[in-house]
Amino acid sequence: MNHSIHNSLFLPLLSLILLPLFTSQVIAQDLVEFRLVDQNERVPIAGAFWNYDEQKGTSDPDGTIRFRLEADAIMSISHVSYGQWDLTSRELQKALEDKILMVEIQPQALYPVTIMALRPKADERKRRDLNYEEKMAHDAGALLTDIPGISSIRKSGAYGFDPVVRGFKYDQLNVVMDGVQSALAACPNRMDPPTSQMAPNMIERIEVLKGPHQLRYGNAFGATINFAGVDPDFTPEKNTYGRISSGYESNGNILRSEGMAGFSGETYDLGVFGSWSQGQDIKSGNKTMVPADFLRLSFGSNLGWKLSADQTLKISGVRNVARDVDFPSLMMDLRDDDTWLLKAQHEIKFQHPHLRALNSALYGSLVDHRMDNGLKILEPRMMNAATNAKTRVIGGRTEANWKYAAATLYAGVDIRSDQAEGVRIREFLLGPNAGKSVSDNAWQNSRITKSAIFTEYQWRRSDFQWVVSGRLEYNQGRILDLQPEFNEVSQETEVDQVNPSLSLGGIKNFDSGIATGLWIGRAQRSGSLIERYINYLTVGLDPYELVGNPALKPEVNNQVDFTFQYRNHHFTVNADLFASYLQDFITSTIDPDLTPRLPNSPGVRKFSNLDEAMLTGVEIEFNHTISTHWSQRFSLAYTYGQDISRSQPLPEIAPLDLRYQLRGSWWHDRLQPEISLRQVATQNRTSVEYGETETPAFFLADLGIKYQVLENMKIAAGILNIFDENYYEHLTRSTAANRSIPVYAPGRSFSISISLDFR
Repeated sequence: MNHSIHNSLFLPLLSLILLPLFTSQVIAQDLVEFRLVDQNERVPIAGAFWNYDEQKGTSDPDGTIRFRLEADAIMSISHVSYGQWDLTSRELQKALEDKILMVEIQPQALYPVTIMALRPKADERKRRDLNYEEKMAHDAGALLTDIPGISSIRKSGAYGFDPVVRGFKYDQLNVVMDGVQSALAACPNRMDPPTSQMAPNMIERIEVLKGPHQLRYGNAFGATINFAGVDPDFTPEKNTYGRISSGYESNGNILRSEGMAGFSGETYDLGVFGSWSQGQDIKSGNKTMVPADFLRLSFGSNLGWKLSADQTLKISGVRNVARDVDFPSLMMDLRDDDTWLLKAQHEIKFQHPHLRALNSALYGSLVDHRMDNGLKILEPRMMNAATNAKTRVIGGRTEANWKYAAATLYAGVDIRSDQAEGVRIREFLLGPNAGKSVSDNAWQNSRITKSAIFTEYQWRRSDFQWVVSGRLEYNQGRILDLQPEFNEVSQETEVDQVNPSLSLGGIKNFDSGIATGLWIGRAQRSGSLIERYINYLTVGLDPYELVGNPALKPEVNNQVDFTFQYRNHHFTVNADLFASYLQDFITSTIDPDLTPRLPNSPGVRKFSNLDEAMLTGVEIEFNHTISTHWSQRFSLAYTYGQDISRSQPLPEIAPLDLRYQLRGSWWHDRLQPEISLRQVATQNRTSVEYGETETPAFFLADLGIKYQVLENMKIAAGILNIFDENYYEHLTRSTAANRSIPVYAPGRSFSISISLDFR
């Protein structure tokens, strides 16, 4: 009996002892792994954060990532020095087969930068971002306002959002596509800013490189906004892919649709895309109707061609069309805007110990723009006015890349020519001049050519990276059709200037998950076409006409940036602080000796230099994973601007902006509910010089839900401005008919969208 008792006790005890061992063996067998290794230094990358389905972790000191393999799941990996990237199931399988993944340090990760992912490639339908169906925007500038520290100047209810980054705007920002191409607004009032010409469904991500530090892509005076397109995806076998999306917003009766299709193989990847959007007048929170009609069409193609194992050619062409867009803040509306964006890029890689690659590009951006007052309701209609304007941006660049044991060197040259022409025709209908017409040459067929050499040197070790960059630009300004009234004000119109820029900074990584960065930069830029050559036209914040000044001194930005980041498995804190001391700041002052062209203009402003001005501010972002199914994000952005010379606030500075987002994730990320809150403070720091008035505070709440119905079908629905708040942004212009009435933002709106992917 005792023997049987012992047996009955022994077997369960033995099972309890062996079960953990057996379980650990099974779990160990289920785990797979690969190592992250720096491509240049061949050292392990420790402390990289990864997320894979519902698993997460950090690479160990050997750079090893261990996890359980899931079917058709995507792994996201991020590191302060290497940026953030995703591995598809195919790429992950290859890393497991090779037991190693070589990663190259990302230059963008070294700078004070915000990267906003927009949409996955059409053939990566397993990637469950569920956000790209919201990115059917007809204006890429509208997408930037989701980033802390970025606002937009709005003159229309639905079009032409002109970005402002930390108080820097217009030509103080370097807006480019793929680090190469840009466009020039044909409308002197910037109905068509460069960001409006970037097709969102062609963009993979937006990189906002803050400060005068990234000098390879152009003169980054205040910031560089780089719209990065989709790289060619050469596939071992012939492959076809496609995507189609459609959406509707109730406020404004806005319809949107976009799609793309393509095919790829070992040596080619050809994709064609198109988008169409149309909207009507919107209703504000107090039920006021705001003119906001627009029609937008974009279509184009991308071709990637693998010429050889070491050479790749990329060619793209985009056609943008806009029709009958309301601009209640301006005296005219956009009637026709036809734009071509053409670009060719060539890359050759070398099998050399140090010289690794040579990248070259040529581009052209051609804008044909017509605006008039035919859509305006004018009682009585004193005159008809119309302007046909054209701009042309032609340029190219070439850049070589060298790599050493612990360093990377970039060096290159670029050239860009901006030219604008346009004449306003005024036809008088009433009064003493009835039946007569007058022409005003607004642009004077002016041209600015910029030629530059640039370089950037990066040095790194496991816990510290630093970079020094420089740029030397030769700037030439010319008028090809000089007008007598302009010549009376400025006799010397040909201007040649040399603009040096330099930046030095670095990032220190600590074992505790903390990374700090310090950047010091000095950038110098010459006046733009408007600032030098505009000919008596109302293009500013107030109703004064402006006249250019070819004798403007280049303005200088001396800026310091401090960045702080802390990361662990559950939350991330990012903080960016900056201080900018501006010399010879370009602005405008009222000149009582000049007579305006239009009788209803109060006077004329002439562009001039201020001795001193300053901008300073902070952006903070906090991301927290509450649980497996819930995460939250909080952000804060504030900028302070001061005209030191005149002891008053700088104009067009956005107020304190607080944002909160709570996001859910259920059923392997298939269901994503989301609530967003935004509190904007009163802006009482206003410029008396420009007639700015105080902007009241406002609070917004949005609610959305996204669901992946099938592997290739996603739907989304939401309510924007739930409480029907009646508000307007501080940077929104007032109506042209009555300067005391702002252009209000949309009230409550319901939205729904659906997306289908094919491959």
